[in-house]
Amino acid sequence: MSATAILNKATQRIIALAAIIFALDQFTKWLVLRSIPMFDERVVIPGFFNLCHRHNTGAAWSLFDGNNALLAAIALVALVALFLARHQFQAHTLTGQFAFGLIFGGILGNLTDRLVRHAVVDFLHFYMARRGTTDVWDFPAFNVADSAICTGVALIFIVTWKSENSPKPVTN
Repeated sequence: MSATAILNKATQRIIALAAIIFALDQFTKWLVLRSIPMFDERVVIPGFFNLCHRHNTGAAWSLFDGNNALLAAIALVALVALFLARHQFQAHTLTGQFAFGLIFGGILGNLTDRLVRHAVVDFLHFYMARRGTTDVWDFPAFNVADSAICTGVALIFIVTWKSENSPKPVTN
């Protein structure tokens, strides 16, 4: 029996999207590593968006900085736990499958960085510079994997909320 015959269509869709997100994430990071020196920035939209090159050994907003190995282990456990529990979170719906594909691809992208580069490569830097001053509202740099994870988690919340708030059939 082939591997695709073993996996149901929903799981195949999740894996396919995860592979696409993973490839896009790793490709964009490869481009950054090749073209932007560490700590350098390329202005794309002045006062709003730059491409940069940062390495993060922590989690979001550099929380737990320097704990790369621990965060890699947590990511691996989360990946397995989410895969096993996906049926509890509307993974049978197309939106749920899309969400899990995004989450799994993002986790795998950042986990690969942690294992291969010993830090996650971040390169998307949004900020707002206030005209006429040096004041800047700065959002931490992030990457494709981070975006995929956040979007996937938001979709899971929406799908779960809609499912819990939909009218239930009346049984006698």
